[in-house]
Amino acid sequence: MIDGSPGAVQGAFRALADPTRRDILVFLSRQDMTISEVASRFDITRAAVKKHLTILEQGALISVHPSGRERINRLEPLGLKSVADWLNYFDRFWDDRLHNLQEAIEEEERQKDD
Repeated sequence: MIDGSPGAVQGAFRALADPTRRDILVFLSRQDMTISEVASRFDITRAAVKKHLTILEQGALISVHPSGRERINRLEPLGLKSVADWLNYFDRFWDDRLHNLQEAIEEEERQKDD
């Protein structure tokens, strides 16, 4: 079965559904950033960036840490674990199916050779 709670997977996929949020994750993978630093990389309002960051935080893909008057946004790589687990389940599913197909083809080839 797939590891992780359905809520964790749902929240992470919701957060990953938007290309801007995926871009934010890429930036945060390089360094922690304030809202202003993130906003400076996009042609959208600071309020829109804050909303994206909130959804990423709700999906447990980032964490927010106060530092004086600033809020520092940090990538949480373990937050992607529920997504990776979900995808790995289907990766194994296709590996099994492809292995079975390969065996069937090889068996058919052996029968032709006999």
